[in-house]
Amino acid sequence: MNLFRKKQPEPADAKRLRRSLNAWDLTFMGIGQMIGAGIFVLTGVAAATQAGPAIIISFVVAGIACAFVAFAYAELAASVGGCGGAYGYAYALFGELIAWIIGWNLAFGMAVALAAVANGWSGYFSNAAAGLGFPIPEALTRGPFAGGILNLPAMGIILVLMTALFARVKRSAKLNTAIVTVKVTALVVFIVVALFHADTALWQPFMPYGWFSTAEDGRTVGVLAAASLVFFAYRGFQNVSLAVEEAENPQRDVPIGVLSALGICSLIYLCVAGLLTAIAPYDVLNVPSPVGFALLRLGYNWGAALVAVGVIVGLTSTMLVLFYGLTRALFAMARDGLLPPFFVKLDVRTDTPINATVLCGVICASAAGIVPLGPLAQLVNAGTLAEFMLVCLGVIVLRATRPDMHRPFKAPGGMILPILGILSCGALLSFLPLVTLMRFAVWILVGLVVYFAYAARRTGALTAT
Repeated sequence: MNLFRKKQPEPADAKRLRRSLNAWDLTFMGIGQMIGAGIFVLTGVAAATQAGPAIIISFVVAGIACAFVAFAYAELAASVGGCGGAYGYAYALFGELIAWIIGWNLAFGMAVALAAVANGWSGYFSNAAAGLGFPIPEALTRGPFAGGILNLPAMGIILVLMTALFARVKRSAKLNTAIVTVKVTALVVFIVVALFHADTALWQPFMPYGWFSTAEDGRTVGVLAAASLVFFAYRGFQNVSLAVEEAENPQRDVPIGVLSALGICSLIYLCVAGLLTAIAPYDVLNVPSPVGFALLRLGYNWGAALVAVGVIVGLTSTMLVLFYGLTRALFAMARDGLLPPFFVKLDVRTDTPINATVLCGVICASAAGIVPLGPLAQLVNAGTLAEFMLVCLGVIVLRATRPDMHRPFKAPGGMILPILGILSCGALLSFLPLVTLMRFAVWILVGLVVYFAYAARRTGALTAT
C-alpha cells in the first residue's frame, strides 16, 4: 500500500488555469469572503450572549490566532504552490491519504458555507424587497423543513453567481472588487457616524461574562468562548491560496493577498466591535442586523438602509469567493486522480472549470432551497480549525525536511509562529460543543470510506510498492 505517497511536480502538459490575478485582486478576494455575516451579525450575537463590550478582546484573540496561520499559508503558497490550498500543501508534505481527508473536508465545508450564506442572504433580500413594496410569499423564502415550499431567493443567487463564474476569472475578480468596495464603504460610514456618538460609559461592565465559564443551560460564555465564535468572521483569507495557479506572480502576490486581507479586515473588525458596544448597550445587540439596529437607535435611518445594502452586497461577495474556492478545490483533486476526470474539464473560451462550476451550482442551490443547514454549518467550524492546524504543521515539517529549499517568503521567528498557530487553533477547537466534534469525526469516517472505495483504487494507492 502507498497511502502516504507525496505529490510530484505537475508535467508540462497538465491542465492549468490562466494566470490573470494580481496582488490587488487577491487581497480583495480575501476581503470579499471575510467581511460578511461574521461582522454584520456575529458581532452583536457574541457581545450580547458571550462577551459584552470585551468582544473587542475576543476579536483580538481570534485575530492573533489567524495571523499565525496566515503567515503559514503565505510561506507554503510561495514555497510549495499548487492549486487546492491546504489540500495541495497536504499532498506535497504528508501524502495522499491526509490530502484526501483535508480536501474532503475543505470541499464539504465550502459547499455547506455557500448554501448557509445563501440562506442568510435570502432573509435580508426578502426583508429589503418587502420594504420596497415587493413582498415575497413566505412559502417561497423557506424550505419544506422550515414550513415553506422552496427558498427561491437562496437558490436564485447561487445560480446567478454560477453564471458569473463562467466568465474569465479576471472578470469575476473585478465584480468581486466592486462588491467589496460597496460593503467596506457601508462599514466606514458606520465607523464615522459612531465616532461622534460613542459613549465609553456603555463599556461598563467591560467583561460581564468573565474569561470562560459554562452557563446553567450548558452554553459556554466569556471572552474565550466568544473568540471561538467570532473566529469565523476571519474565515476566508486562506482561500486566497487557492488562486495560486491563477496569480500572475504567485510567490509574491499570494503572500501579499493573504496577509493584506487579514490585516485590513482585522482593523475594520476591531473598530466596528468597539464602536458598536459604545453606541448601544451590549445586551440589546442579539438581533439579526446589530449594526443597522444601532444606527436606527441613533436616528440614522439612511445609515441603517446603507448597512442593509452592505449586508446584501457583502454576503454576495462572500458567496462568490466560496463558490470560486469550491470549484478550484474540486479541480485540483480531480487532476490528481482523487475525483472523476469530469471535474477537470475547462471551458475552451475562458479556461474555467465548467463542469465543476455547474455541478456545484446545482447541488448547492438545491441544498440552499430545501435543507435547513444550521446543524451542518457547525461542521465547518471544526473543519476550518483542523485545516489551519495542519497548514501550520506543514511549515514545521517543510523546514525540518527541506531546510535549504528556496523560500520567496518566509514567516519570521523560526518555528515559533507555526507552533503558536497550532496551539491557538487547538485551544479554539476545544471551545466548540462536543456534539460538533462528534459530527466532524463521523464526516471524516465517511470520507475515509469513499477514499478506500474509490479514490485510492483509482490512483493505485492500494497497490503494493
